[in-house]
Amino acid sequence: MTVITDNAERRALEELGRRLPRPDAVLLVTAHWETHGETRLTAGAHPRTIHDFRGFPQELYEISYAAPGALALARRAAVLLGERAVLDEEMGFDHGVWGVLRPMFPAADIPVVAMSVDMSLPPEGHLALGAALAPLRDENVLIAGSGNIIHNLALWRQSAGTVPAWADSFRNRMNAALRGGDETSLTQFAAEDEEARAAINSGEHYLPLLYPLGARGEEDDVAIFNDSIDGSLSMTSVLWGDARLAERLQ
Repeated sequence: MTVITDNAERRALEELGRRLPRPDAVLLVTAHWETHGETRLTAGAHPRTIHDFRGFPQELYEISYAAPGALALARRAAVLLGERAVLDEEMGFDHGVWGVLRPMFPAADIPVVAMSVDMSLPPEGHLALGAALAPLRDENVLIAGSGNIIHNLALWRQSAGTVPAWADSFRNRMNAALRGGDETSLTQFAAEDEEARAAINSGEHYLPLLYPLGARGEEDDVAIFNDSIDGSLSMTSVLWGDARLAERLQ
């Protein structure tokens, strides 16, 4: 819904897109493409727009995000990822892709490769894949992860419009870890950590965060913006690089 309504989070993404140096391409890890035992990358020349949801306003189903594919980038990423990488010529751009990129780059004129989340990997494995992809940053590729740090749809109806104490506490913990570069706190959660269990839930929405985290450079600043919570969903966004680009987006 963020993409079709006027809201602070959408406006922040629009402004960030205007401020960012224009990338030659985008590699985006999406929570809405789950795989097991492999990492898949879109390799079609013109990936279709996928509307992978039900029961929403017709306006959402009419959205088309016709960004071109980037076969050369998909192949380059596959080399960096190794044997686990699979090029997928049939997969399109799900709403985890266009829901973020359409506000940032509405002209859809920057080539995009979407990448799956391998749910068989532990969090440290996703972090390592992000680190493997880091050389792409020197090739003017924007590495992005699309999901939610707090995402629990089972709890949303009963908590919508509020900021539950557990969600606020988990947000504060994760924000402190992000600002401090504390990879342990961002990848290892105790079995009895009820806040993490409620926030991360099935995991696919949290794990994309670990890719740009893994790809960050030693000199990168970190900026946190869109740091809002609606019940059991958060919109927190994180930028690694020049934190000045996110000033006043918070």
